[in-house]
Amino acid sequence: MIFDIETIFRVLTFQDYNTRVVVVGTAGLGIAAGLIGCFTLLRRRALMGDALAHATLPGIGIAFIIANQLGIFEKSLLLLLFGAATSGLLGVATIAYLRNAVGLREDAALGIVLSVFFGAGVALLSIIQQLPTGSAAGLEAYIYGKTASMIAFDAWLILGTASICILASIFFFKEWKLLCFDEGFASSRGYPTMLLDALLMATVVLVTIVGLQAVGLVLMIALLIIPAVSARFWTDNLKWMMVVSATFGATSCFTGAILSAIFTRLPSGPMIVLVAACMFALSLCFGRRRGALIRFIRRRQMNYKMDREHLLREIYEFFEENRNSDRPSPISFERLLRERSWSRHRLRRSIERARRENLVTEGPGNQIAFTTVGQVEAARLAREHRLWELYLITYADIAPSRVDHEADRIEHVLEPALIAELESLLGDSGALQGVPPSPHSPG
Repeated sequence: MIFDIETIFRVLTFQDYNTRVVVVGTAGLGIAAGLIGCFTLLRRRALMGDALAHATLPGIGIAFIIANQLGIFEKSLLLLLFGAATSGLLGVATIAYLRNAVGLREDAALGIVLSVFFGAGVALLSIIQQLPTGSAAGLEAYIYGKTASMIAFDAWLILGTASICILASIFFFKEWKLLCFDEGFASSRGYPTMLLDALLMATVVLVTIVGLQAVGLVLMIALLIIPAVSARFWTDNLKWMMVVSATFGATSCFTGAILSAIFTRLPSGPMIVLVAACMFALSLCFGRRRGALIRFIRRRQMNYKMDREHLLREIYEFFEENRNSDRPSPISFERLLRERSWSRHRLRRSIERARRENLVTEGPGNQIAFTTVGQVEAARLAREHRLWELYLITYADIAPSRVDHEADRIEHVLEPALIAELESLLGDSGALQGVPPSPHSPG
């Protein structure tokens, strides 16, 4: 048996020193990556972390070789991280040069730096293996991660980095927000956009470097992207997005580390990423702003709204064409079916919904008539539709034969302020009962 109740209890109560260190360290890394990942995502620099992570490998190899030649302990964490940071910053500078000076697209520059630097790093690891006094054993942890070997110093280093990222996000929030959404406007207002971008990339380098020991360079990109993307499904507010992203990042790292401690044969780094992927899947399905479920519900509600408005307007236009008295004869179900390109089921569903809303009544022989409320609502809808038609004919030079189709695309989302502006432009009186004549009428 891989685990028992006693093991689960010891892990969940943090009785083991190593478990406490790993959970605290990885949770801090999740917070830092979640915060900075929001800015890189909105800045369309999501893959920058991937390029940076791969660009650190040559620096690790070179630092190891130099330390070996100088007789220094080759696997000193600070020494290797310094080499990784130097190489990562060189990768950022190379990307900026290829993008700005050479004129390459950013995705091409990222691809070049990622592949070339990583290839150079793998070649250096091969050279290290052939050194008479050198051994690359343990360096692969920077590629795949080795969370279980984390010590208290690593955890404190990560927590310190997370604190720096939190303070930087608070201090530069307004500037980075403006940089992400409108760099041109920020530049026109005198903000040093290049410096702000460099500071943002510096924090990305910082988070990436300290994350190498926890999840490795291959999986570090997941912590910079997945929590931020997941948070985007829940809110449109950047402040709340950063809070949700940091929470998702910390939760993913916390849960992944706990599962790895319980299932001892499962590595922590991949488990952290898999938990983050599960949280992304849940956000994708159930996110309250952009989740698949809420989008399905909104689309269904919009389709119902459009069917209801088309039904009411069709009945109104039928009564308008056959207005022989104050209360014209009802329209039959079969006549409506011929007028609208709907299935019988769809038309029947729309009539039932309108009847439940007290907009229409249905008499013997499937005869449909307005209620008083329905007649007022139908007149409003017809009026807004025709105001938009008149605007398109007058100002957009659209032929009357095509204007009905064009107006139908927008009429369902017309706001009261836009209706008032249409009335002002067209000189309409504004009375609810004042429905303009149809531009399709022969007279």
